[in-house]
Amino acid sequence: MSKLKHILIFFFIGCVTLIAQVPESGRNVRIEGTVRGAENHTPISGVEVSSNRGAYTITNGLGEYEISVAIGDVLIFSSAEIETIRHRVRTDEDVDVLVKNYDAAELSKKQKVRSKSSSVTDVVAMHQSYLDSANLYKKQDIEKSIDFITQSIAQLGKRSNKKELAASLTVLGEVYRYHGQYDLAITSFLDALEASKSTKTTIFLGQVYLLNNDYASAESTLLPLIGVKGMVPFQRVQLLEGLGDAYAGLGQTDKAVDFYEEGLAVARKSQIAPKMTDLNSKIADAYAKDNRGIEAEGFYGNSLKLAESQAPQRAIQEKEKVADFYNKKRRYDEEIELRKRSLNELKKLPEAKVETKGISIVPDTISAQRINYKIANAYIAQDQYEKAIPYLEKSIVQADTEDDLIVQKDATRKLSEVYEYKGDFTKALETYQAYVSVVDTLYIRKEQEISRAARFNREISAKQSRISGLEQERELSQSKYDLALTEQELVRENNIRQKWVIYSLILGVIMLALATFFFYRSNQQQKLANNLLALKSLRSQMNPHFIFNALNSVNNYIAKSDERSANRYLSEFSTLMRSVLENSDEDFIPLAKELELLQLYVKLEHSRFSDKFDYEITIDEHVDVSAFQIPPMLLQPYIENAIWHGLRYKKEKGYLKIHLKQKDKDTVTMTISDTGIGRKKSAELKTVNQKKQKSKGMGNIKKRVAILNDMYKDKVDVHISDLESDGSGTKVVFTLKKD
Repeated sequence: MSKLKHILIFFFIGCVTLIAQVPESGRNVRIEGTVRGAENHTPISGVEVSSNRGAYTITNGLGEYEISVAIGDVLIFSSAEIETIRHRVRTDEDVDVLVKNYDAAELSKKQKVRSKSSSVTDVVAMHQSYLDSANLYKKQDIEKSIDFITQSIAQLGKRSNKKELAASLTVLGEVYRYHGQYDLAITSFLDALEASKSTKTTIFLGQVYLLNNDYASAESTLLPLIGVKGMVPFQRVQLLEGLGDAYAGLGQTDKAVDFYEEGLAVARKSQIAPKMTDLNSKIADAYAKDNRGIEAEGFYGNSLKLAESQAPQRAIQEKEKVADFYNKKRRYDEEIELRKRSLNELKKLPEAKVETKGISIVPDTISAQRINYKIANAYIAQDQYEKAIPYLEKSIVQADTEDDLIVQKDATRKLSEVYEYKGDFTKALETYQAYVSVVDTLYIRKEQEISRAARFNREISAKQSRISGLEQERELSQSKYDLALTEQELVRENNIRQKWVIYSLILGVIMLALATFFFYRSNQQQKLANNLLALKSLRSQMNPHFIFNALNSVNNYIAKSDERSANRYLSEFSTLMRSVLENSDEDFIPLAKELELLQLYVKLEHSRFSDKFDYEITIDEHVDVSAFQIPPMLLQPYIENAIWHGLRYKKEKGYLKIHLKQKDKDTVTMTISDTGIGRKKSAELKTVNQKKQKSKGMGNIKKRVAILNDMYKDKVDVHISDLESDGSGTKVVFTLKKD
């Protein structure tokens, strides 16, 4: 019995030892190492280190590298100076590569040809060190990252190597791409390609065109790479995926699916698991966009299965995408079930926040508050209001905790609407007041963000100017160098010297013209961006005067126990406010929609001052209202002035008329006339304090009209005059042109 016990113990120890020695296939590890010459251990820089799953890096100036791979992957070391080496990863130990017969003397000879200075290697090493630092801060601090890139370019000197310059410009483009500065990213990648052609940079350029919704440019950039040989599998998948995205954006679903499936085949062959999930998901997106629901659902099923084997965040992201698909198909029960699973998995994830300095990065849209809000919407779509309310309340609390004002605003508004549907108008009003408070906070936040964005753009422009200055200095230095060589030959051949001088001058003029053109284009783009920011800021400012008085009117109805009038007024007022907020992000809305808002606004004001004026809104039968677009809430301040400063102070009952007629096929005029006391008498009635304060609403209108006319070439025109010769009444003629 004792012998049997000892045998069992030894057997157990042996099994444990064997299990411990079996590598964990598929486990992710971080491999570090060096690539050096075998004879004298000379470091070899610029060696491409990649894996069969798509991981990629290069050795630095000291021959060192660092790469993330999985146990069982094959590492590939390739360079023009060495024979390709392959190594299968079996443990997480460092992998040092010794290259036999590496001729360091020949490399030194090549370096001497490039420069007489023996410090070229140090310069290249410093250049790479600055780029490594820029990559380190790329996602955390854009300003510091750009500073390191500037130093890397300055380190190269006036006679910089074009390949190294292209590397700096490529990293600069990656920084701009990550922070959403797509125009600057495109310029940087184009400059990098001009300095030195690279498949990697070309793919980056195509990806930025896609992010900028320029699908035609993305197609023309990426399509020529199809015939490139020797591309690593991960880059090949990126290329095919990018072409699929371009054709999907151009509305060519079949072409998009063909490229996606070709990329999926490469990813499956090379076992690039993340891309297999992405491509299945994008094929499903393409079919869903083309209303081919059966095919879309099949590929969504594949992407869900593949995502489960990846990072939990990726699995949740795919579930939310499929839930959105179910929502569009009105399959609400399946949507709710899938979103509840996402909520449970989201609770298990650790909180991870990345601090970034500079322009704000769009946060991940997958959050508990957003999922709860979407579940509530699914219940509301099925008229299950009692089930929707707890999810809306959770969404509001979570959004408040996470400082997510957008979701908090939407959830609060939706909760107010649910209470209104249920007939609980007291809670509906309380919730709506909370919604108005959140909106006010959001407006203040937006104004602060606009201010920060403007300051950030100025700082980035200054840093970009520094980089452009270094590049121009390098180009001018190159021109001077060419001129110096030409002058040496002028001793022997005077005619050749004259030609070189002429060609150099022409080149300088062309370069100056190009620099002037790019500077002008940059200024025009900046002006357009500033105008759009100004318009957005002005649209976001709504006169609280009307909101305050409207709520007072509701209060008066309630005080008089006139519940029917209070409910009717509150319902119409909430309809107007909802429409105004929905249009707040639009530059233009249909004229018909604006007229509906104005009619509702005048109706509300008339219900408050029915003893002060009657009104009429007329539209000529020849007016094609659907053919015109108008900035939202552009006419409302003029109508408000007519009621509050003209008709309200008139002793007898006044009259407000709004008339719309077509001047010609491209122009329509809107006339707002009132029989009030007139502008002069209204100004006399103002208090001293009122005279000191300028009308914020009218000031905003003037600024908006000026900006719109600057952007769209005299699209709108406003003319204000007295209605009668004695100064009574006011007439406003608003002229609107087609785009």
